[in-house]
Amino acid sequence: MRSIDERPISEGGDGSSARPLLASERGGFVDAHGLWTEEHYAAAAQMRRVIDELGIEMVRFSFVDQHGVLRGKTMTRDAVPGVMRSGVTAPSSLLLKDTSGRSAFSVFSSDTGVGVAGFSGAGDIVLVPDPTTFRVLPWAARTGWLLCQVHFPDGRPVPLCPRTVLRNQLARLAEHDLEMITGAELEFHVFRATEDELTADRIGTPGAPGRAATVAPVSTGSQLLHEEGLDSLDHLVQALHDGLTRADLPLRSIELEFGPSQLEITLAPGSALQTADNVVLTRAAIRQICRRHGYHATFMSRPAGTQTASTGWHLHQSLRRISTGAPVFTSEGSGTLSAEGMHYLAGLLAHASAATAFATPTVNGYKRYMPFSLAPDAVVWGIDNKGAMVRVVGSPGDPNTRLENRSGEPAANPYLYIGAQVASGLDGIVRELDPGMPTENPYEPGAPRLPRSLGEALDALEADEQLTAAFGPDFVGWYLSLKRSEFARYLAHVSDWEQREYFGLL
Repeated sequence: MRSIDERPISEGGDGSSARPLLASERGGFVDAHGLWTEEHYAAAAQMRRVIDELGIEMVRFSFVDQHGVLRGKTMTRDAVPGVMRSGVTAPSSLLLKDTSGRSAFSVFSSDTGVGVAGFSGAGDIVLVPDPTTFRVLPWAARTGWLLCQVHFPDGRPVPLCPRTVLRNQLARLAEHDLEMITGAELEFHVFRATEDELTADRIGTPGAPGRAATVAPVSTGSQLLHEEGLDSLDHLVQALHDGLTRADLPLRSIELEFGPSQLEITLAPGSALQTADNVVLTRAAIRQICRRHGYHATFMSRPAGTQTASTGWHLHQSLRRISTGAPVFTSEGSGTLSAEGMHYLAGLLAHASAATAFATPTVNGYKRYMPFSLAPDAVVWGIDNKGAMVRVVGSPGDPNTRLENRSGEPAANPYLYIGAQVASGLDGIVRELDPGMPTENPYEPGAPRLPRSLGEALDALEADEQLTAAFGPDFVGWYLSLKRSEFARYLAHVSDWEQREYFGLL
């Protein structure tokens, strides 16, 4: 089932309604606050039929946190109807933690410092199910899965919910009669797990990584798209294909990448919200499927021992008119991009440093920005040039003309990464910015550099007035606090490199 759109609640053209007719199904949190469209009610009815026909016994109700990680509760078959009517609660403090699980705010104070009312005392938030995202998990027996929006108990949407953030940006785009189409290329590493005991050193915040510390490579690397190399992993390829496609995720390809133990998947293009939903579900699916087959998959950009190649997330994007369906980036003249496409591109470049805080939100991801590595390190664009930060793909008159932002890491929160692209590009259109000339030498010295660290990217975000206005100062302040907490812990850590470099010498 596909992701929700933004249409208001309305009856069908024949006056019929998909709302539940039983009195027992009315009056819950969802109905009381008008949180579903007719499409949601129709999807919920279809979901009930699927649960009955397939004998589903458990459903995972998940929301995407600030780090792009799924959190939620697994509910039994008997509990599902109540959750569909009124949602399920979770501690609001889940949205106030950095990547270690530590709270970055004073959660038990009357003023938490978040800037948004509703978080004091670690009180509840309500996970409101989106039945249009329901699917059956092929790798978990009698189990369903769906995504949730996050609301406060008084019905207000939580403005820090990443899914809500993206929907708000898409609504801004729609005010200009524009909608976004996106496609994702996600690179990741897969290792053969050699040990999986839960030992004492793996307890804590965050604790030792377990499987990731005791793994073996699955491919030699240095042989991009080598067919026999991929064939040697055919049992894993088959498992990923079967799991992803049977879970109704739009897999297009599975490829052997350049680095040791490195793979890539591509997903079919769709609406921006569909792509974000699909990315977060696909990442979780790959990790779960791999674990069940004795592997460890990670979307960390540059794990230890993979110095020859980092992983990235290449985000393809284009716009079309809502009123006509016409592609916006298609050039009718001699240029590769239309005038509006050039303005959008210029917006991506103008806000690249600030948007990097969303495209590359981890300390580790900045180790990927290296020259001559098929990863960008400068704020430049090029025509079909894979060394540039933004690659223009297409030709005059081509309705499939698109932009490919190659700066993101595969661990990025998809709602925030895509939302930042919308906000940046829309600002370029509104202000009619000029991207300048394309580069033919993307690693040539002199071009503006992408941020060299997470701290530098966060400073750029704080200084970017347009992105702050687009996302809202409360959201940006919250995000900066979370990520600076993470970055401060990194700076305070004594690394293996420091110990080796200085301990015996000085």
